[in-house]
Amino acid sequence: MTATTLPFSATGQFSKLFLDYVADAPALRPFYGPRPTPEGFDSQLALRQGFPAEKRQTLVAALTRQYADLPGAPDFSVLLQPNAFTVTSGHQLNLLTGPLYVVFKLVTIINLSRKLKARHPDHEFVPVYWMASEDHDFEEINHVRLGGRTHTWLTPQTGAVGRMHTRDLEKLFADLPEHLPLFRKAYAENATLAGAVRQYMHALFGQEGLVVLDADDAALKAQFREVMLDDAFSQAPHRLVLEQSARLEALGYKPQVSPREINFFYLKDDVRERIVTEGEGFHVLGTDWRFSATALRQEIEDHPERFSPNVILRPLYQEVILPNLGYVGGPGELAYWLQLRPVFEHYGVPFPVLLPRNFAMVITPATARRMAALGLEPEAVFADETTLRHRYVRTHTDKQLDISPEAAALQAALQQIGQKAGAIDPTLTQHVAAAQARFGHWTERLEKRLLRSEAQNQGTDVQHLHDLKTHLFPGGGLQERADNLLDFQLNDPAFLQKLLQTFDPFRLEFYWLMA
Repeated sequence: MTATTLPFSATGQFSKLFLDYVADAPALRPFYGPRPTPEGFDSQLALRQGFPAEKRQTLVAALTRQYADLPGAPDFSVLLQPNAFTVTSGHQLNLLTGPLYVVFKLVTIINLSRKLKARHPDHEFVPVYWMASEDHDFEEINHVRLGGRTHTWLTPQTGAVGRMHTRDLEKLFADLPEHLPLFRKAYAENATLAGAVRQYMHALFGQEGLVVLDADDAALKAQFREVMLDDAFSQAPHRLVLEQSARLEALGYKPQVSPREINFFYLKDDVRERIVTEGEGFHVLGTDWRFSATALRQEIEDHPERFSPNVILRPLYQEVILPNLGYVGGPGELAYWLQLRPVFEHYGVPFPVLLPRNFAMVITPATARRMAALGLEPEAVFADETTLRHRYVRTHTDKQLDISPEAAALQAALQQIGQKAGAIDPTLTQHVAAAQARFGHWTERLEKRLLRSEAQNQGTDVQHLHDLKTHLFPGGGLQERADNLLDFQLNDPAFLQKLLQTFDPFRLEFYWLMA
């Protein structure tokens, strides 16, 4: 695998907020902690010294329980050491690993842990995949795109996706073009989706040191009781995030998420619903469950596992239970993290380093040949299709499509006519000016028609261009957000290892990978 890189700004795929963060724009510096650099992690390492031993013990006990049925489980005891820290990325429990960028996240944290170990050989660094097992947006995870087709998991189940059983996934596997024994085994041998994802992620990345954590755990949630109570009764996170969001808006950035007055869901059986205030008490939306203030306090005390943080407090929960240094995420994730620093300060929890994950376009040999035949360089394919088509047609025609010199000459003639007419009757000046404007619009339309006609003349090549664009940008988005790992791994079993050898977590640019 060979790699070149492009600046993020050259792709036209990223928000201004993300580009400004990568570029270290001074206006954004108050919204986060250390920069995503080796030196930034040095600072964070010093800040996270003294992570409580009892929290390490709770974490190791939880991981040991979760991996109890998996052979070759990692040695979690390393996390008991005061010199051991984690770097984390999280994602939903997508089918068959989901879009390619999920794998990019995991490769990034694995390589980050290795870079940090090389820099600090007397410390241990553990890459952690935080499973979003409590998420209840099933429609975001119930499908996978493989071989250009989308396959969908149909089930009547509701609630937290990590708790769903996988029995009815066999119907989906029957429709897949490949047997996929690793994934079939994981889904068949586990009672829940969370268990299945843990098993196949361990099979794919366990040898690289990746640890998979399911934070839907009573012992881990118990460490978050104080935040649960404060959020429900003082609603400080709501106020703090609104204020931080207003600061971002004042700088011209659009906030990614909106806080709730209460930023927890009630999680029980197959229900995960918002908790809202109702008079002097509380109500779980969509249910008949209601709590007085006293009863809610008691419920948090007795059953913290029934309270599930939303996007506002999940990051804080992560940093409370892990000896974590940094979070690796995409543009949307980094955007909402920038809204959260005051919440961390309010609860006295260090804010982690925010490191953008690695981003890439993977070019197979067949795709490379198609690009070469069309004479396209990497940066060119990121243009919108209309622009790309016009560039191609202009470059590959032997006809004169540019009528601007002639149009300019005619405009100059009309200008002279206007001057002569105006000298005779000033009211005629506006009449000639209107004719100039109409002529300008006409020449624009004519030039577009010339391009369309020439595109038809070059029909075969233009169709190839369209097909290439559709292939690299499924649904109009980046390849990594649609195509699956298996689209590449099945043809190249060494694909994951090549990614691990190629990506640099500190190279904040877009990778162009020749597979």
